Amino acid sequence: MALNTIFKDGVKPDLVVSGINRGSNMGEDITYSGTVGGAMEGVIHGVPSVAISQVCKNGCKDMSYHGYELASYVIKDIVKKIFEDKFPMEERKLININIPPIKREEFKGYKTTHAGYRVYGNDSHRHINPRGEEYFWLGTHPLEWKRREGKSGLCDLEAVEKGYVSIMPVMLDLTSYDDIKRMEEWIQ
Repeated sequence: MALNTIFKDGVKPDLVVSGINRGSNMGEDITYSGTVGGAMEGVIHGVPSVAISQVCKNGCKDMSYHGYELASYVIKDIVKKIFEDKFPMEERKLININIPPIKREEFKGYKTTHAGYRVYGNDSHRHINPRGEEYFWLGTHPLEWKRREGKSGLCDLEAVEKGYVSIMPVMLDLTSYDDIKRMEEWIQ
């Protein structure tokens, strides 16, 4: 919409920054994140894009670590680096950033990460709205994870847990190339 209303005549923004999201976008959560989705839309249209999320404590009720102070610092630093150097990703690839829930003076630095393996619980709650209709609300799951087999380096969840800002390169192509041959054999 912005490309056809705010920007006209083929002009595009220099950069899309989607966020700062309240809550994490790590592990498999990136596949259904609106924040990451906003960055995906940017790269689909050829605009370098960054998604940034502030990991919270206690369902984002505890912001005693000064809320978005570190996230604000990080996104300014990353945008400055992009404009001084260049966007480090190729076509249809974006940067996903997750900020640990710590004070800026506790910030240990940046870690390039891969997607963690989230362990999900069941935190659904039945409610009745003011009209007497039933609905269900999915609560915030704890950030539990386990190490991915055969992957070296830190995953996004581990980096954040250790006080680092997670910087993860993301590509839009979700094809499981390792399984194409098996699928061809199976479908015949």
